[in-house]
Amino acid sequence: MRLTSIALAVAAFASLASPALADCPPRSTPETHVWGGGLCLAVNTFGAGEAGSAPTLVVVVHGDISDGGRATYHAAFARKVARPGVVAVALMRPGYADADGRASEGHTLGRRDNYTPQVVTAIGNAIDALKRHHRARRLVYVGHSGGAAIGGVLIGRRPGLVDAALLVSCPCDIAAWLKARGRPPWQRSLSPADHVHRVSAATRVTVMTGSEDINTFPELARDYAAALTARGVPAHFEPVEGAGHGFRGLERAVAAALDRILEAAAN
Repeated sequence: MRLTSIALAVAAFASLASPALADCPPRSTPETHVWGGGLCLAVNTFGAGEAGSAPTLVVVVHGDISDGGRATYHAAFARKVARPGVVAVALMRPGYADADGRASEGHTLGRRDNYTPQVVTAIGNAIDALKRHHRARRLVYVGHSGGAAIGGVLIGRRPGLVDAALLVSCPCDIAAWLKARGRPPWQRSLSPADHVHRVSAATRVTVMTGSEDINTFPELARDYAAALTARGVPAHFEPVEGAGHGFRGLERAVAAALDRILEAAAN
């Protein structure tokens, strides 16, 4: 009888264990870490307690942060996004750390040429686990710069996972982007332009770039949106007048675009 009771207790505990955690650090919760299949990624979660049942999940993914700093700005944005009916998660890309020093597993690869198949797979698996954990009825992906490039690849490699994508300052054609900047081709990274043909027509895609962006110049996003539209994907390009590449100058326009996406999802 005692052995049976122990076995039942173990089984009950196993049933409660979240697949979102898997091999993440002890005492982790899905609000702080998520297992991406091969890599444990750090996250900051906002609004989970107030979102209610079947919320919309917004996942915000930062850029390359080539100055060597920590990934913080996307968490500040995600905090503002949370509201009744919406859970917002700021996800740290592999190898990056947040303001508290919590780091995602993996490597930044020098913060360049790192939109690799492994990275895209880890982020896609983590988002899938988050979607299931929060029992989200819809998923909105918000990515800036390198995070936008990863998002553009992800919606092609995992059609149906993302309901709406908001890609900000996107180097959506990696080869064209590097050539225009006089840089040699990257060897490891995937490009959104090469995955257009696999994006689901059920995924709404908004691509935004500042009109004064001299890094990921607007034509990259405009041409990518046009290629999606030609395939029947509901996509459009929104230039942000007077803005450059940095997220701070784009934040108000991004928040307004996200509000429109969330409003449409609620109707």
